[in-house]
Amino acid sequence: MYGEQVPTPHYGQPRYRVIADELRRRIGNGLIPPGSLLPSESTLTAEFRASRGTIRQAIAALRDESLVATEHGRGTYANPHWRQSRPAEEAETETRQRQVTADPELAALFAVEVGAPLIEQQSVTREGGAVATVVRTYLPLRTKQ
Repeated sequence: MYGEQVPTPHYGQPRYRVIADELRRRIGNGLIPPGSLLPSESTLTAEFRASRGTIRQAIAALRDESLVATEHGRGTYANPHWRQSRPAEEAETETRQRQVTADPELAALFAVEVGAPLIEQQSVTREGGAVATVVRTYLPLRTKQ
């Protein structure tokens, strides 16, 4: 038991894997196009509410898959050669955003009350007219005080 990764509430996966999966989806559906820089570590730590070490583990996992590359002084970018087998013109992504209320599961994850307002972003990627992926991301609603 000692030395093992302790699972988080994210479906039993370590937090860095959940973050790596989300970044992989963004690269795969073109939200982070091949050759473009990933958001900075500080941006990712704020977005995922994770430590810098967890973000670095997620990026290292993507680097091990050759999905991203890191250059000193430039940053980490999506590997432009990763999707050679499928031209970008074949995939279309549509993103919608709406306000929703937190169900019990989302309320527990965000540490808010059931019914609290959240923003839901849904990205649907179609390849050859057929739905290939649906990614839903939830964000807390930022209110002015």
